Amino acid sequence: MILKDLKLFPQKVQKNKFIINLILEINYDFDIIFIQEPSWTTIRSIPSLENCEGISLVGISNHPNWLTFARESNLANDSPRVIIYVNIRLSSLRFSLYKDIINHRDILLVYFSNNNVVSWIMNVYSDSAHFALKYLKSSETNIPNLLIMTGDFNI
Repeated sequence: MILKDLKLFPQKVQKNKFIINLILEINYDFDIIFIQEPSWTTIRSIPSLENCEGISLVGISNHPNWLTFARESNLANDSPRVIIYVNIRLSSLRFSLYKDIINHRDILLVYFSNNNVVSWIMNVYSDSAHFALKYLKSSETNIPNLLIMTGDFNI
């Protein structure tokens, strides 16, 4: 695979699940989709010993043609604001979420291997207070072979 031929699609969806599902359904020609402000909604109710009505399983849109990468969250007010979808055609490149360098709700770092070379892609959502950009600046993280950093920077 030649990296210069990757087709990327970044989109801010403003928590609209319908738009995410539409993007995943009609953009099969793209290789990687970067989503900012995804919709985290209740998928279903899970039986619980503590609550007879069950507890809510909250998640994001998935699609059989896409590998989904998102940071998990245990807090309702800490839902990640970035997701990366990778077309399953690229699964041989072994994409993987990496949280050891950056573990932030507004920054998602994913790596993959191509001809024994590790490359990185990053999706960033920076709100009006620029928390993600300030985090990147203060951490002074050096990520070799970062192919693309894209997202909604609000600047």
